[in-house]
Amino acid sequence: MVDLITICGLALGSICQTESSADSLPKRYDVLKTQHKIQIDGKVDKAWKKAAWTSYFQDIEGSRKPVPRFKTRVKMLWDEQYLYILAEMEEPHLWATLTDRDAIIFNDHDFEVFLDPNNDQEQYFEYEINALGTIMDLFMTKPYKKGGPMVMGWNSDRLLSAVQLKGTLNDNRDIDKGWIVEMAIPYKDLERPGRISQPQPGATWRINFSRVQWTMDMDGQSYKRRVGPNGKRLREDNWVWSPQGLIDMHVPEHWGYITFRKK
Repeated sequence: MVDLITICGLALGSICQTESSADSLPKRYDVLKTQHKIQIDGKVDKAWKKAAWTSYFQDIEGSRKPVPRFKTRVKMLWDEQYLYILAEMEEPHLWATLTDRDAIIFNDHDFEVFLDPNNDQEQYFEYEINALGTIMDLFMTKPYKKGGPMVMGWNSDRLLSAVQLKGTLNDNRDIDKGWIVEMAIPYKDLERPGRISQPQPGATWRINFSRVQWTMDMDGQSYKRRVGPNGKRLREDNWVWSPQGLIDMHVPEHWGYITFRKK
């Protein structure tokens, strides 16, 4: 069941806060154009050597909060068909349970992408993926604070994605190293009347990335989310590339910027 709290913090699973001051200026990244075909299999082929890593993720509220326990960083490339994303995440306890398309994936550890090609805080896209490779994708007509509903029925049917695990999923008998997410977001699926969907060299889009991380306890040979003394599960951690300044990913004006470069 998706309650009001979940809807307010969709992709975060937490209550939105009224605080609105950003921690710092939005991050920026130059996305280089690739001439090589990228195989989306999670194996990180040589084409990725051309792309720089982003800075490591911070807490969603910024530097006034603790440094994330585990490192996360991203690379991006583009060509005429896709925006390519590679995420590398440290993770000692690989865990995922959700297998249905459009399940609320942030109930597992997950990686998320928020994309606004028109840079106007309207009609943007969200993608979530867990360590099983299960996808949730949705289209937002406008942010929740502006009354925008989520269009969960929207699917990016041409989306390519893959996950590589460095460890054993749902098995607490060892310590894992992490996981890799590889995505190719098709511009064709971003098409909307009167809207930009195809990048050109020099174009700037808004984007941000989020990682939802739960505190886990052992449960037999697997894991379960930790609960507090009151019997309620502990709140998740939210780690992002460009800090939002508040616990809410649906504030697109706080997202980072990417600029598409020829080389």
